[in-house]
Formats: sequence, structure tokens, C-alpha cells
Amino acid sequence: MSFTFKKIDHVQLAAPKESEELARQFYSDILGFKEIEKPETLRKRGGAWFSIGEIQLHIGTEEPFVPARKAHPALEVENLEAFKQYLSGREIEYIIDHNLPGANRIYLHDPFGNRIELLEWES
Repeated sequence: MSFTFKKIDHVQLAAPKESEELARQFYSDILGFKEIEKPETLRKRGGAWFSIGEIQLHIGTEEPFVPARKAHPALEVENLEAFKQYLSGREIEYIIDHNLPGANRIYLHDPFGNRIELLEWES
């Protein structure tokens, strides 16, 4: 082949229309992502974009809205135990999953019901 895939540029999750402020509260205020500016040509579509490190999550609005309950981004976390304590302190529910050998992992849902996996690989 004459082409190469380099990396995932971003992951987009859906949210209901006019829910940008709730997305900001969750992704920025709770998870610590920084909101990044959308290009002018895309702003009229709604939604919000966020980044942390090399990870970008784009929240796009759509109607009718259906949350991604099975499909999900999986984010690798350093010190997942501390993150679980952080979530518990903010009364954010998560589900512990022991089904992936070699991984400590949890699932949580954003305010729109989208599933997000967080994991830490055992060394």
C-alpha cells in the first residue's frame, strides 16, 4: 500500500442540541479537558471540542439524539485508583470491569448517556 494510518485524530460523541454548557461542565470542569476552539465554518453546527494531552474529543449535537451505550472511546489513565477516588468525591458513578486481562478498567457515562471506558494497564 502507498498510504499509512498514523493515529486517531479525534473521537466524536453525540449529544442533544443545545447541550454545550452541560458538555463543558462534564468534560472541562469534571474530567479536566480543555475546550478548544472549533473552526469558524463548523461553529454553526453546535457542539464543542475538547482536548487533554494528545486526546481530542468532539461533542457533536444531533436530533434525534441516541447515546452510544456500547460503542465508546477508551482512554488510558495513569493512576486509575486515584481517578476513581476523584470521581467518587464528585458523586460520579462508574462501573468496575474485570473482564479484560491485564487491565484495571472502569466505565462511566457522560451526562448524555454516552459510555466512556477508562483503563490502566498493569505492568
